[in-house]
Amino acid sequence: MQELRVEIDALDTELVTLLARRAGYIDRAITLKQRENLPARTKDRVAEVLDNVRALAASRDLDPELAAGLWHQLIEWSIAREEVVLGDAETLRGAEARP
Repeated sequence: MQELRVEIDALDTELVTLLARRAGYIDRAITLKQRENLPARTKDRVAEVLDNVRALAASRDLDPELAAGLWHQLIEWSIAREEVVLGDAETLRGAEARP
């Protein structure tokens, strides 16, 4: 059991490293979204990512709903991180449209 735990711990290290790398890409997305005046949340993109993750999980013998649930958390965290910098773009646009 101890050997298995060492392997799991090593894999956890790799997963955290990859998640940190993904967070860096989110920071890059913030910069691009600011430049292009894009909102933090894009519903079509969220659905696309979740669909891709479900399909990938199924192809790897992983429960697609487990993967989608984990990615949903990642996506929501990412959007919240973006909104801190970008603000709620839809609210901002609505305010600009008001007289």
